[in-house]
Amino acid sequence: MVGFGLLEEWHPATGRLVSWHAHAGSVARAARAPRHPVPPSHQQEQYLATAYRHREAAFRFSGLCVVTTAVPGVLDRHAMTRAVNAFLRRHDTFHTWFDRAPDGTFGRHLVDPAHLEFVAVDHGLADGNRVRAHVRQSTPGPFEWHCFTFGAIEHGQSTTLYLAIDHLHTDGVGQYISCFELAHLYLRETGRNIGTLTRPAGFLAYCARERAASAELTRTSPGVRRWLELLRGNDGEFPAFPLDLGRGHETCHRSAHRTIDLFGEATALRFEKICREHGADFLGGSLAAAALTERELLDSDYYFALSPLGTRSTLAERVSVGWYVSLVPVAFPIGATAGFTRTLAAAQRAYEHGRALAAVSPHRVLELAADDPDIAARPGWTAPMISYVDARDCAGNGYFPGTPTGVYADRAATEEVLLWITRLPTTTTLSAVYPDTPTAHRAVDRYLHTLRTTCHTATQR
Repeated sequence: MVGFGLLEEWHPATGRLVSWHAHAGSVARAARAPRHPVPPSHQQEQYLATAYRHREAAFRFSGLCVVTTAVPGVLDRHAMTRAVNAFLRRHDTFHTWFDRAPDGTFGRHLVDPAHLEFVAVDHGLADGNRVRAHVRQSTPGPFEWHCFTFGAIEHGQSTTLYLAIDHLHTDGVGQYISCFELAHLYLRETGRNIGTLTRPAGFLAYCARERAASAELTRTSPGVRRWLELLRGNDGEFPAFPLDLGRGHETCHRSAHRTIDLFGEATALRFEKICREHGADFLGGSLAAAALTERELLDSDYYFALSPLGTRSTLAERVSVGWYVSLVPVAFPIGATAGFTRTLAAAQRAYEHGRALAAVSPHRVLELAADDPDIAARPGWTAPMISYVDARDCAGNGYFPGTPTGVYADRAATEEVLLWITRLPTTTTLSAVYPDTPTAHRAVDRYLHTLRTTCHTATQR
Protein backbone atom coordinates (compact mmCIF):
# COMPACT_ATOMS: atom_id res chain seq x y z
CA MET A 1 0.00 0.00 0.00
CA VAL A 2 1.36 3.41 -0.99
CA GLY A 3 0.13 6.58 0.68
CA PHE A 4 0.32 9.95 -1.04
CA GLY A 5 -0.46 13.40 0.25
CA LEU A 6 0.75 16.37 2.22
CA LEU A 7 3.09 15.87 5.14
CA GLU A 8 0.33 16.50 7.68
CA GLU A 9 -1.50 13.51 6.19
CA TRP A 10 1.35 11.21 7.25
CA HIS A 11 0.44 9.64 10.60
CA PRO A 12 3.30 7.44 11.78
CA ALA A 13 2.61 5.41 14.88
CA THR A 14 4.25 6.48 18.12
CA GLY A 15 7.71 5.05 18.63
CA ARG A 16 11.30 5.84 19.46
CA LEU A 17 12.60 8.39 16.95
CA VAL A 18 16.17 8.18 15.68
CA SER A 19 17.29 10.54 12.92
CA TRP A 20 20.41 10.83 10.76
CA HIS A 21 21.96 14.20 9.93
CA ALA A 22 25.18 15.42 8.36
CA HIS A 23 28.13 15.35 10.73
CA ALA A 24 29.40 18.85 11.56
CA GLY A 25 32.75 18.00 9.97
CA SER A 26 31.05 16.99 6.73
CA VAL A 27 29.07 20.23 6.67
CA ALA A 28 32.27 22.24 7.15
CA ARG A 29 34.08 20.36 4.37
CA ALA A 30 31.10 20.72 2.05
CA ALA A 31 31.11 24.49 2.59
CA ARG A 32 34.67 24.55 1.24
CA ALA A 33 33.85 22.42 -1.81
CA PRO A 34 35.06 24.01 -5.05
CA ARG A 35 32.86 25.25 -7.87
CA HIS A 36 32.12 22.62 -10.50
CA PRO A 37 31.67 23.49 -14.18
CA VAL A 38 28.41 21.59 -14.63
CA PRO A 39 25.48 23.92 -13.90
CA PRO A 40 22.15 22.79 -12.45
CA SER A 41 19.62 21.36 -14.88
CA HIS A 42 17.17 23.86 -16.37
CA GLN A 43 14.46 22.55 -14.05
CA GLN A 44 16.71 22.89 -11.00
CA GLU A 45 17.81 26.38 -12.01
CA GLN A 46 14.24 27.67 -12.22
CA TYR A 47 13.40 25.97 -8.93
CA LEU A 48 16.37 27.64 -7.24
CA ALA A 49 15.52 31.04 -8.74
CA THR A 50 11.93 30.81 -7.50
CA ALA A 51 13.03 29.68 -4.04
CA TYR A 52 15.53 32.54 -3.86
CA ARG A 53 12.92 35.15 -4.81
CA HIS A 54 10.67 33.92 -2.01
CA ARG A 55 13.36 33.20 0.57
CA GLU A 56 11.70 35.62 3.01
CA ALA A 57 8.29 33.92 2.78
CA ALA A 58 6.54 33.19 6.08
CA PHE A 59 6.68 29.45 5.35
CA ARG A 60 9.02 27.06 3.58
CA PHE A 61 8.47 28.01 -0.04
CA SER A 62 10.57 25.23 -1.57
CA GLY A 63 9.28 21.69 -1.76
CA LEU A 64 10.10 19.16 0.95
CA CYS A 65 9.46 15.56 -0.07
CA VAL A 66 9.21 12.74 2.45
CA VAL A 67 9.27 9.07 1.47
CA THR A 68 8.53 6.38 4.03
CA THR A 69 8.71 2.63 4.14
CA ALA A 70 8.95 -0.11 6.75
CA VAL A 71 11.27 -2.97 7.64
CA PRO A 72 10.60 -5.88 9.98
CA GLY A 73 12.17 -6.35 13.38
CA VAL A 74 13.98 -4.21 15.91
CA LEU A 75 16.10 -1.44 14.40
CA ASP A 76 19.83 -2.05 14.07
CA ARG A 77 21.10 1.53 14.30
CA HIS A 78 24.63 0.75 13.17
CA ALA A 79 23.29 -1.06 10.10
CA MET A 80 21.03 1.89 9.35
CA THR A 81 23.94 4.33 9.63
CA ARG A 82 25.89 2.27 7.10
CA ALA A 83 22.82 2.08 4.84
CA VAL A 84 22.23 5.85 4.94
CA ASN A 85 25.84 6.64 4.04
CA ALA A 86 25.89 3.97 1.32
CA PHE A 87 22.70 5.41 -0.17
CA LEU A 88 24.10 8.95 -0.25
CA ARG A 89 27.37 7.85 -1.81
CA ARG A 90 25.54 5.91 -4.53
CA HIS A 91 23.79 9.00 -5.93
CA ASP A 92 25.91 11.98 -6.93
CA THR A 93 23.05 14.47 -6.77
CA PHE A 94 23.64 14.37 -3.00
CA HIS A 95 27.27 15.42 -3.49
CA THR A 96 26.41 18.89 -4.74
CA TRP A 97 25.08 22.20 -3.51
CA PHE A 98 24.35 25.49 -5.24
CA ASP A 99 24.88 29.16 -4.60
CA ARG A 100 23.84 32.33 -6.38
CA ALA A 101 26.39 34.48 -8.15
CA PRO A 102 26.10 38.30 -8.30
CA ASP A 103 24.80 38.03 -11.88
CA GLY A 104 21.85 35.92 -10.66
CA THR A 105 23.08 32.58 -12.03
CA PHE A 106 23.38 29.49 -9.85
CA GLY A 107 26.59 27.50 -9.65
CA ARG A 108 27.28 23.98 -8.46
CA HIS A 109 29.79 22.97 -5.79
CA LEU A 110 30.94 19.35 -5.72
CA VAL A 111 31.49 17.61 -2.37
CA ASP A 112 33.96 14.73 -2.14
CA PRO A 113 31.79 11.70 -1.23
CA ALA A 114 34.65 10.35 0.87
CA HIS A 115 34.00 13.25 3.27
CA LEU A 116 30.29 12.54 3.46
CA GLU A 117 29.14 11.20 6.83
CA PHE A 118 25.70 11.15 8.44
CA VAL A 119 25.33 10.24 12.09
CA ALA A 120 22.45 9.07 14.29
CA VAL A 121 20.70 11.17 16.94
CA ASP A 122 18.27 9.60 19.43
CA HIS A 123 15.20 11.76 20.19
CA GLY A 124 13.33 9.39 22.48
CA LEU A 125 9.64 8.55 22.27
CA ALA A 126 7.74 10.60 19.67
CA ASP A 127 4.20 10.61 18.35
CA GLY A 128 3.24 11.52 14.79
CA ASN A 129 2.96 15.25 15.52
CA ARG A 130 6.45 15.38 16.99
CA VAL A 131 7.91 13.34 14.13
CA ARG A 132 6.42 15.65 11.48
CA ALA A 133 7.59 18.76 13.36
CA HIS A 134 11.08 17.29 13.65
CA VAL A 135 11.24 16.51 9.91
CA ARG A 136 10.22 20.06 8.99
CA GLN A 137 12.53 21.76 11.46
CA SER A 138 15.62 19.64 10.92
CA THR A 139 15.75 19.39 7.11
CA PRO A 140 17.51 22.41 5.58
CA GLY A 141 16.35 24.23 2.45
CA PRO A 142 17.80 24.05 -1.07
CA PHE A 143 20.69 26.46 -0.49
CA GLU A 144 22.39 24.20 2.04
CA TRP A 145 24.26 21.10 0.96
CA HIS A 146 22.67 18.79 3.52
CA CYS A 147 19.04 19.51 2.52
CA PHE A 148 18.10 15.88 3.23
CA THR A 149 17.70 13.93 6.46
CA PHE A 150 16.79 10.37 7.41
CA GLY A 151 14.93 8.81 10.28
CA ALA A 152 13.59 5.65 11.85
CA ILE A 153 10.67 5.19 14.22
CA GLU A 154 11.06 2.04 16.28
CA HIS A 155 7.85 0.14 17.00
CA GLY A 156 9.26 -3.03 18.53
CA GLN A 157 8.58 -5.69 15.92
CA SER A 158 8.78 -3.28 12.98
CA THR A 159 10.47 0.01 12.11
CA THR A 160 9.30 2.88 9.93
CA LEU A 161 12.09 4.43 7.84
CA TYR A 162 11.91 7.83 6.18
CA LEU A 163 13.91 10.10 3.93
CA ALA A 164 13.14 13.84 3.89
CA ILE A 165 14.65 15.56 0.87
CA ASP A 166 14.28 18.92 -0.78
CA HIS A 167 12.64 18.68 -4.21
CA LEU A 168 15.89 20.03 -5.67
CA HIS A 169 17.30 16.49 -5.66
CA THR A 170 14.38 14.27 -6.57
CA ASP A 171 11.45 13.64 -8.86
CA GLY A 172 8.55 11.21 -8.41
CA VAL A 173 10.46 8.22 -9.74
CA GLY A 174 13.43 9.12 -7.56
CA GLN A 175 11.18 8.96 -4.52
CA TYR A 176 10.07 5.42 -5.34
CA ILE A 177 13.69 4.44 -5.94
CA SER A 178 14.60 5.87 -2.54
CA CYS A 179 11.88 3.89 -0.76
CA PHE A 180 13.14 0.63 -2.16
CA GLU A 181 16.85 1.33 -1.83
CA LEU A 182 16.73 2.44 1.79
CA ALA A 183 14.97 -0.77 2.77
CA HIS A 184 17.23 -2.89 0.55
CA LEU A 185 20.48 -1.36 1.82
CA TYR A 186 19.37 -1.60 5.44
CA LEU A 187 18.38 -5.26 5.12
CA ARG A 188 21.64 -6.00 3.34
CA GLU A 189 23.59 -4.34 6.16
CA THR A 190 21.79 -6.56 8.68
CA GLY A 191 23.14 -9.61 6.86
CA ARG A 192 20.15 -10.53 4.68
CA ASN A 193 21.08 -12.09 1.34
CA ILE A 194 18.74 -10.08 -0.88
CA GLY A 195 20.82 -9.57 -4.00
CA THR A 196 22.70 -6.60 -5.35
CA LEU A 197 21.63 -3.21 -6.63
CA THR A 198 22.40 -1.94 -10.12
CA ARG A 199 25.00 0.81 -10.11
CA PRO A 200 23.18 4.12 -10.82
CA ALA A 201 24.13 6.61 -13.48
CA GLY A 202 25.46 10.00 -12.45
CA PHE A 203 22.96 12.87 -12.42
CA LEU A 204 25.78 15.36 -13.09
CA ALA A 205 26.49 13.64 -16.41
CA TYR A 206 22.82 14.07 -17.31
CA CYS A 207 22.91 17.78 -16.44
CA ALA A 208 26.03 18.23 -18.57
CA ARG A 209 24.37 16.55 -21.58
CA GLU A 210 21.19 18.58 -21.16
CA ARG A 211 23.06 21.88 -20.99
CA ALA A 212 25.33 21.03 -23.94
CA ALA A 213 22.31 20.25 -26.13
CA SER A 214 20.46 23.33 -24.91
CA ALA A 215 23.39 25.60 -25.69
CA GLU A 216 23.12 24.60 -29.36
CA LEU A 217 19.54 25.90 -29.64
CA THR A 218 18.71 29.17 -31.39
CA ARG A 219 15.50 31.06 -32.20
CA THR A 220 15.44 29.26 -35.55
CA SER A 221 15.77 25.73 -34.12
CA PRO A 222 12.67 23.70 -35.07
CA GLY A 223 11.82 22.81 -31.47
CA VAL A 224 12.11 26.43 -30.32
CA ARG A 225 9.91 27.59 -33.22
CA ARG A 226 7.27 25.02 -32.28
CA TRP A 227 7.21 26.12 -28.64
CA LEU A 228 6.84 29.74 -29.73
CA GLU A 229 3.98 28.85 -32.09
CA LEU A 230 2.11 27.20 -29.22
CA LEU A 231 2.67 30.15 -26.89
CA ARG A 232 1.62 32.71 -29.52
CA GLY A 233 -1.53 30.68 -30.11
CA ASN A 234 -2.29 31.00 -26.40
CA ASP A 235 -1.89 34.80 -26.16
CA GLY A 236 1.81 34.40 -25.49
CA GLU A 237 1.22 32.50 -22.27
CA PHE A 238 1.61 28.99 -20.90
CA PRO A 239 -1.68 27.15 -20.24
CA ALA A 240 -3.79 27.75 -17.14
CA PHE A 241 -6.22 25.60 -15.16
CA PRO A 242 -9.69 25.81 -16.76
CA LEU A 243 -11.51 26.91 -13.60
CA ASP A 244 -11.06 29.88 -11.25
CA LEU A 245 -8.76 29.09 -8.33
CA GLY A 246 -9.50 32.21 -6.27
CA ARG A 247 -5.86 33.19 -5.97
CA GLY A 248 -6.49 36.92 -5.52
CA HIS A 249 -3.46 39.18 -5.36
CA GLU A 250 -1.36 37.28 -2.81
CA THR A 251 2.20 36.59 -3.89
CA CYS A 252 2.00 32.89 -3.02
CA HIS A 253 -0.38 30.32 -1.59
CA ARG A 254 0.31 27.21 0.42
CA SER A 255 -0.66 23.85 -1.01
CA ALA A 256 -3.78 21.78 -0.56
CA HIS A 257 -4.09 18.17 -1.68
CA ARG A 258 -6.64 15.56 -2.70
CA THR A 259 -6.12 11.98 -3.78
CA ILE A 260 -8.94 9.77 -5.03
CA ASP A 261 -9.02 6.25 -6.40
CA LEU A 262 -9.32 6.35 -10.16
CA PHE A 263 -9.34 2.66 -11.07
CA GLY A 264 -9.01 -0.73 -9.52
CA GLU A 265 -6.55 -2.85 -11.50
CA ALA A 266 -9.27 -4.71 -13.43
CA THR A 267 -10.76 -1.42 -14.64
CA ALA A 268 -7.30 0.00 -15.34
CA LEU A 269 -6.58 -2.98 -17.58
CA ARG A 270 -9.87 -2.39 -19.43
CA PHE A 271 -9.01 1.28 -19.87
CA GLU A 272 -5.55 0.40 -21.14
CA LYS A 273 -6.98 -2.21 -23.56
CA ILE A 274 -9.33 0.36 -25.10
CA CYS A 275 -6.45 2.80 -25.46
CA ARG A 276 -4.23 0.18 -27.13
CA GLU A 277 -6.99 -0.82 -29.53
CA HIS A 278 -7.11 2.77 -30.76
CA GLY A 279 -3.38 3.36 -31.04
CA ALA A 280 -2.82 5.07 -27.69
CA ASP A 281 -1.21 4.22 -24.37
CA PHE A 282 -2.44 4.79 -20.81
CA LEU A 283 -1.10 8.35 -20.71
CA GLY A 284 -2.65 9.13 -24.08
CA GLY A 285 -5.97 7.94 -22.70
CA SER A 286 -5.53 10.10 -19.61
CA LEU A 287 -4.85 13.17 -21.78
CA ALA A 288 -7.88 12.42 -23.94
CA ALA A 289 -10.04 12.22 -20.80
CA ALA A 290 -8.55 15.49 -19.52
CA ALA A 291 -9.34 17.19 -22.83
CA LEU A 292 -12.94 15.95 -22.75
CA THR A 293 -13.17 17.14 -19.15
CA GLU A 294 -12.21 20.66 -20.22
CA ARG A 295 -14.73 20.52 -23.07
CA GLU A 296 -17.46 19.63 -20.60
CA LEU A 297 -16.44 22.26 -18.05
CA LEU A 298 -15.69 25.11 -20.44
CA ASP A 299 -17.14 24.07 -23.79
CA SER A 300 -13.55 24.37 -25.00
CA ASP A 301 -12.55 23.32 -28.52
CA TYR A 302 -8.79 23.24 -27.86
CA TYR A 303 -6.67 21.50 -25.24
CA PHE A 304 -3.26 22.84 -24.20
CA ALA A 305 -1.39 21.37 -21.25
CA LEU A 306 2.10 20.55 -20.04
CA SER A 307 3.16 17.08 -19.07
CA PRO A 308 6.35 16.18 -17.18
CA LEU A 309 8.33 13.67 -19.18
CA GLY A 310 10.74 11.36 -17.43
CA THR A 311 14.08 11.51 -19.21
CA ARG A 312 15.78 8.43 -17.77
CA SER A 313 16.93 6.57 -20.87
CA THR A 314 19.20 3.76 -19.63
CA LEU A 315 18.97 1.02 -17.03
CA ALA A 316 21.53 2.87 -14.90
CA GLU A 317 19.45 6.07 -15.07
CA ARG A 318 16.30 4.14 -14.16
CA VAL A 319 17.86 3.46 -10.75
CA SER A 320 19.36 6.93 -10.31
CA VAL A 321 17.97 9.51 -7.88
CA GLY A 322 17.77 13.01 -9.37
CA TRP A 323 15.39 15.35 -11.18
CA TYR A 324 15.23 13.61 -14.58
CA VAL A 325 12.29 15.56 -15.96
CA SER A 326 11.50 17.73 -18.94
CA LEU A 327 8.23 19.56 -19.57
CA VAL A 328 6.58 18.87 -22.92
CA PRO A 329 3.52 20.52 -24.49
CA VAL A 330 0.35 18.62 -25.37
CA ALA A 331 -1.94 20.62 -27.66
CA PHE A 332 -4.75 19.48 -29.95
CA PRO A 333 -8.29 20.47 -31.05
CA ILE A 334 -11.25 18.82 -29.32
CA GLY A 335 -14.10 17.82 -31.62
CA ALA A 336 -17.46 19.27 -30.60
CA THR A 337 -19.09 15.81 -30.63
CA ALA A 338 -16.06 13.52 -30.55
CA GLY A 339 -16.20 10.78 -27.95
CA PHE A 340 -13.36 9.17 -26.05
CA THR A 341 -12.14 6.78 -28.74
CA ARG A 342 -12.01 9.48 -31.44
CA THR A 343 -10.19 11.84 -29.09
CA LEU A 344 -7.61 9.18 -28.25
CA ALA A 345 -5.82 9.44 -31.58
CA ALA A 346 -5.51 13.23 -31.36
CA ALA A 347 -4.29 13.07 -27.76
CA GLN A 348 -1.69 10.40 -28.47
CA ARG A 349 -0.45 12.18 -31.59
CA ALA A 350 -0.16 15.46 -29.68
CA TYR A 351 1.78 13.77 -26.90
CA GLU A 352 4.17 12.14 -29.36
CA HIS A 353 4.75 15.52 -31.00
CA GLY A 354 5.37 16.93 -27.53
CA ARG A 355 7.86 14.17 -26.73
CA ALA A 356 9.87 15.28 -29.73
CA LEU A 357 10.49 18.52 -27.82
CA ALA A 358 11.86 16.80 -24.71
CA ALA A 359 15.33 18.22 -25.30
CA VAL A 360 13.96 21.76 -25.78
CA SER A 361 13.40 23.19 -22.30
CA PRO A 362 10.64 25.83 -22.19
CA HIS A 363 12.89 27.72 -19.77
CA ARG A 364 15.57 27.90 -22.48
CA VAL A 365 12.90 28.94 -25.02
CA LEU A 366 11.99 31.95 -22.87
CA GLU A 367 15.65 32.93 -22.64
CA LEU A 368 15.87 32.92 -26.43
CA ALA A 369 12.58 34.82 -26.81
CA ALA A 370 13.24 37.44 -24.13
CA ASP A 371 12.79 40.31 -26.63
CA ASP A 372 9.82 38.81 -28.51
CA PRO A 373 6.82 41.16 -28.06
CA ASP A 374 4.38 38.32 -28.76
CA ILE A 375 5.56 36.26 -25.79
CA ALA A 376 4.04 37.46 -22.52
CA ALA A 377 5.31 34.60 -20.34
CA ARG A 378 8.30 35.44 -18.19
CA PRO A 379 10.73 33.49 -16.00
CA GLY A 380 8.97 32.30 -12.87
CA TRP A 381 5.85 31.33 -14.82
CA THR A 382 3.54 28.65 -13.48
CA ALA A 383 1.27 26.28 -15.36
CA PRO A 384 -0.91 23.28 -14.58
CA MET A 385 0.65 19.91 -15.29
CA ILE A 386 -0.69 16.41 -15.74
CA SER A 387 1.70 13.58 -14.99
CA TYR A 388 1.47 9.82 -15.31
CA VAL A 389 3.73 7.59 -13.21
CA ASP A 390 3.66 3.83 -13.68
CA ALA A 391 5.18 2.79 -10.37
CA ARG A 392 4.98 -0.84 -11.48
CA ASP A 393 8.06 -0.10 -13.59
CA CYS A 394 10.12 1.35 -10.75
CA ALA A 395 12.99 -0.52 -9.16
CA GLY A 396 11.66 -2.67 -6.34
CA ASN A 397 8.02 -2.30 -7.43
CA GLY A 398 7.23 -5.74 -6.06
CA TYR A 399 8.22 -4.47 -2.62
CA PHE A 400 5.32 -2.01 -2.35
CA PRO A 401 2.06 -4.05 -2.23
CA GLY A 402 2.63 -5.67 1.15
CA THR A 403 4.64 -2.86 2.70
CA PRO A 404 3.24 0.40 4.10
CA THR A 405 4.99 2.98 1.95
CA GLY A 406 4.31 6.68 1.55
CA VAL A 407 5.23 9.72 -0.53
CA TYR A 408 4.39 13.04 1.13
CA ALA A 409 5.12 16.71 0.49
CA ASP A 410 5.22 19.68 2.82
CA ARG A 411 2.77 22.51 2.15
CA ALA A 412 5.08 24.49 -0.11
CA ALA A 413 3.79 27.20 -2.45
CA THR A 414 1.48 26.20 -5.31
CA GLU A 415 -0.12 28.63 -7.74
CA GLU A 416 -1.53 26.13 -10.22
CA VAL A 417 -3.05 22.65 -10.23
CA LEU A 418 -0.61 19.75 -10.49
CA LEU A 419 -2.17 16.39 -11.33
CA TRP A 420 -0.64 12.94 -10.90
CA ILE A 421 -2.12 9.71 -12.19
CA THR A 422 -0.17 6.99 -10.40
CA ARG A 423 -0.48 3.37 -11.42
CA LEU A 424 0.37 0.82 -8.76
CA PRO A 425 0.07 -2.98 -8.91
CA THR A 426 -3.45 -3.04 -7.42
CA THR A 427 -4.88 0.43 -7.93
CA THR A 428 -4.54 3.65 -9.93
CA THR A 429 -4.91 6.94 -8.06
CA LEU A 430 -5.61 10.50 -9.16
CA SER A 431 -3.95 13.20 -7.06
CA ALA A 432 -4.05 16.98 -7.18
CA VAL A 433 -1.96 19.61 -5.43
CA TYR A 434 -3.39 23.11 -5.72
CA PRO A 435 -3.65 26.53 -4.00
CA ASP A 436 -5.34 26.31 -0.62
CA THR A 437 -8.25 28.67 -1.27
CA PRO A 438 -11.99 27.97 -0.85
CA THR A 439 -12.57 28.61 -4.55
CA ALA A 440 -9.78 26.22 -5.56
CA HIS A 441 -11.15 23.48 -3.30
CA ARG A 442 -14.52 23.69 -5.07
CA ALA A 443 -12.97 23.93 -8.52
CA VAL A 444 -10.62 20.99 -8.05
CA ASP A 445 -13.38 18.85 -6.55
CA ARG A 446 -15.52 19.54 -9.62
CA TYR A 447 -12.61 18.86 -11.98
CA LEU A 448 -11.56 15.57 -10.34
CA HIS A 449 -15.15 14.30 -10.26
CA THR A 450 -15.62 15.13 -13.95
CA LEU A 451 -12.30 13.58 -14.97
CA ARG A 452 -12.97 10.40 -13.00
CA THR A 453 -16.45 10.09 -14.54
CA THR A 454 -15.01 10.59 -18.02
CA CYS A 455 -12.42 7.85 -17.46
CA HIS A 456 -14.98 5.38 -16.13
CA THR A 457 -17.42 6.12 -18.92
CA ALA A 458 -14.67 5.22 -21.38
CA THR A 459 -14.31 1.73 -19.86
CA GLN A 460 -18.03 0.96 -20.23
CA ARG A 461 -18.01 0.90 -24.02
